[in-house]
Amino acid sequence: MDFLTSMQIGASGLTAQRMRMDAIASNLANIETTRTPEGGPYKRKDVVFTALPLDPFSGTLSDALADQVRQVAVTAVVEDQSPPILVYNPNHPDANPEGYVAMPNINLMEEMVNLINATRSFEANVQSMNAAKAMALRAIDLGR
Repeated sequence: MDFLTSMQIGASGLTAQRMRMDAIASNLANIETTRTPEGGPYKRKDVVFTALPLDPFSGTLSDALADQVRQVAVTAVVEDQSPPILVYNPNHPDANPEGYVAMPNINLMEEMVNLINATRSFEANVQSMNAAKAMALRAIDLGR
């Protein structure tokens, strides 16, 4: 695997994890949003990743290793279809006639764990790119 391919794979991982962190931040920011433009409470968003083949030079320089190399891509941002949590609060402006408010089905602890996981994955991609850069610099130094 060459230097640019490893950088492209690392960059795809960075982009995917950044989008995941954006979705988690949106979930955390809207944890108590009971009214949206679409109607009803906010629906939790989740990012769907897919492994796609890396296509360097449009397949011109294809070999056995290149067929196995994959990059990550975000294929969709989906909304959680689970029902909202009903909380009894008759004084809330969005309460139904029985006094229950439909709150987003977002678990704060689960979102924080997902955020930590995304952050660590982001850091791992940065480290892999730094390692590739260091190896390329070392190869240049050996050539001098």
